[in-house]
Amino acid sequence: MKFGIGERMKVLEEFLQQVGGFGVIDGGLATQLECHGADLNDPLWSGRCLIESAHLIQEVHQEYLEAGAEIIITASYQATIQGFESKGFSVTEGEALLRKSVEIACEAREQFWKKCAEILNGSVDDAQIPKVRPILVAASVGSYGAYLADGSEYSGDYGPGMTVQALKDFHRRRVQVLAESGADLLAFETIPNKLEAQAYIELLEENNIQIPAWFSFNSKDGVNVVGGDSFTECAALADSCPNVVAVGINCTPPRFIHGLILSIQKVTEKPILVYPNSGETYDAERKKWVASTGVSDIDFVSYVQKWQEIGASLIGGCCRTTPNTIKAISRAMNRKSLILPPQYA
Repeated sequence: MKFGIGERMKVLEEFLQQVGGFGVIDGGLATQLECHGADLNDPLWSGRCLIESAHLIQEVHQEYLEAGAEIIITASYQATIQGFESKGFSVTEGEALLRKSVEIACEAREQFWKKCAEILNGSVDDAQIPKVRPILVAASVGSYGAYLADGSEYSGDYGPGMTVQALKDFHRRRVQVLAESGADLLAFETIPNKLEAQAYIELLEENNIQIPAWFSFNSKDGVNVVGGDSFTECAALADSCPNVVAVGINCTPPRFIHGLILSIQKVTEKPILVYPNSGETYDAERKKWVASTGVSDIDFVSYVQKWQEIGASLIGGCCRTTPNTIKAISRAMNRKSLILPPQYA
């Protein structure tokens, strides 16, 4: 079924209405996969589990749903057709693995809804469970820098020869596959520069993508995206695209979020999403997060109410956050029950 722009906008609008105006995004997928013993020391990162241990991905999705997440993000951030080809997979097999990332998340949602039905024990018709506990599946699209696996999504430095056309050619088929996979929306995450944002916008428009998208940029100074472009200008660019239904910030230290929300508000009336990292710093050479610079879950969550007050509609966590972080965010957002709304708990 094809949807017009108005219908695309309604997906997130209706969700926010159902959850009372504020929604909870999940937390760090790779962080939790590693807690379960997954070895992610690989250019595919969490995408490696699509090949070797899909059951762990579903388990982590379930953990975040039980912690209170209302939007779960697929394990496709660093999963690309080109990356799968480098591992010996065909294009067709790579496309199937991208679809698998969405299928796993959708199955986790279905299993969670079944659990909700068991708790309600017939007091609500099973068909109404998705309205009682709405959950969206967001198909993650990581940046070109994520594919390079050299930390350049944290610098935005793709070299002087990179062009919008080259980025479009890299992302095109992946975006098409994920858009047709059954996800509710596309999550363009950790966008490091204006160039890649422009490439995404052109892809959405040229390929008549039929599901909505959010654009989420990252910053290391609270003023610019990591590539050096003005954060406000990047947010304005995202606002200009009808397919983009929310604009925000991810994988950015919590201390910068307040100012960045205010910057976004200057250029858009679309919902604002924030899902920061723990405040730790990524060491690209060692391929590790520097733990000494992070904040505790308590400190992280202390920001949540203020972010809500100044305009954030969707709040969650990124790298180095866990189900405990999301549970604390959910409670800070006055969710009385992590499984069901208070009237059904």
